[in-house]
Amino acid sequence: MEREARGNPARGRRQRGRILIVDDQADASSALARLLRDRGYLVETARDGFKALPKLKEFGPDLLLTDLRMPGMDGLSLMRRARELDPDSAAIVMTAYGALDTAMEAMRHGALDYVTKPIHVDDLIRVIEPVLERRRAQRASGGTAELLLAEPDRLDNLVGSSPPMRGVFETVLQVAPSRASVLITGESGTGKELIAAAIHRHSTRAGGPFVRLHCAALAETLLESELFGHERGAFTGAAVRREGRFQQADGGTLFLDEIGEIAPSTQIKLLRFLQEREFERVGGNQTIKVDLRIVAATNRDLRAAVHEGCFREDLYYRINVVSIEVPPLRERDGDTSLLATHFLHKYAAQNQKRLHGFTTEAMDRILRYPWPGNVRELENAVERAVVVCRGGDVRGEDLPPTIRPLTRSAADSSPPVPGSTLAVIERHAILATLEYTGGCTSRAAAILGISPRTIQYRLREYSGETVRRAAGSQVSHLPPEEPGDADELD
Repeated sequence: MEREARGNPARGRRQRGRILIVDDQADASSALARLLRDRGYLVETARDGFKALPKLKEFGPDLLLTDLRMPGMDGLSLMRRARELDPDSAAIVMTAYGALDTAMEAMRHGALDYVTKPIHVDDLIRVIEPVLERRRAQRASGGTAELLLAEPDRLDNLVGSSPPMRGVFETVLQVAPSRASVLITGESGTGKELIAAAIHRHSTRAGGPFVRLHCAALAETLLESELFGHERGAFTGAAVRREGRFQQADGGTLFLDEIGEIAPSTQIKLLRFLQEREFERVGGNQTIKVDLRIVAATNRDLRAAVHEGCFREDLYYRINVVSIEVPPLRERDGDTSLLATHFLHKYAAQNQKRLHGFTTEAMDRILRYPWPGNVRELENAVERAVVVCRGGDVRGEDLPPTIRPLTRSAADSSPPVPGSTLAVIERHAILATLEYTGGCTSRAAAILGISPRTIQYRLREYSGETVRRAAGSQVSHLPPEEPGDADELD
């Protein structure tokens, strides 16, 4: 194969990047290589994955541009081998227009983007340049790992040094440059919107708008108007034409929070937009094309919602090209104190107070509390403490009264493990948590990850004096049990 250095018209120009094209269609790959060389890229080609492996080592491409369906080793297998050689390797896949689902699958396995055949070189360059620019920045800083080490506990407005959050940071930086739709999952209060904003800021669309829409806050008809916009007179009260969020986010990112709450009829229209990238305003017939990226978030189990028939399966796969699960605060070892200190400095500055930190008692309460409301609850608690604090340090009594450590009586009565049945351990967990929450079944349920009905059902089984001591007066007036509401503890 003729190398770039021989007779290349781009010779002497600044190198724009090294690209390895892997495609079993020799004529198409050769033509594409020639066009890219004319535009200043260093290019090599290979007929299949096996022939590409030695070139990955010798040529050291900045970008792997590979077909998916090839004899011998397919594109997905080649991508995996490329990542073994270089964890920061970047790949873009080529696919036929009718096989977009295959491209989506490739992006779930690490491809940054895709292009459809037949390939137009100008369209291809618009896709590959942001990826190559990202690679140049990574190499200048020593790679993604070094980029994270420069700010080991920060990524934009995100704070955390625990392994789960480091994994989230790495995923954000990996997927941000692509066009892939991203689904962010996690409990309420974990910071899903901050993740979405970080993806936008580290993407090639950072100069465009970042538009938010909380899907659960709007009725079905209003949600469609918010998404698509409406024409004058489309419905009662529509006095003027209004641009929807799709149009407002053109050139940027649209963040759809609580996407699991969208009605089925709106799901169909959203799916059509994701497939065609065009829409009509409510009450209009003009087709509008926009270029935006969808980042969605939910605290629901959308896979379960698909099985229950509440959420469309085809839409689920469209928005879930890449998924990021944000861990709850209780699973982020070491991050609670880091976040508490971060919020203390933030709100001390806002309230023009000079605070040194937390007393030992206050930090002990913070670290021992399970934070069922996650980072949002922690932030609210610290803000309140800063406001009411009268000294130089936040004390335990400055924190909300619900933020209190586990009492000694509950800790001392722990059943022996091994040596106790699951029923005994379950009973202890429920009663100790109720004692901890002052008898509040809803907060106890959130901490244990079960429903309040489950606790109420178990309390009826336990009854007796122990329950009255642990749960207080709230337990003595329980609502009647409804069939099917009691979930088993796993």
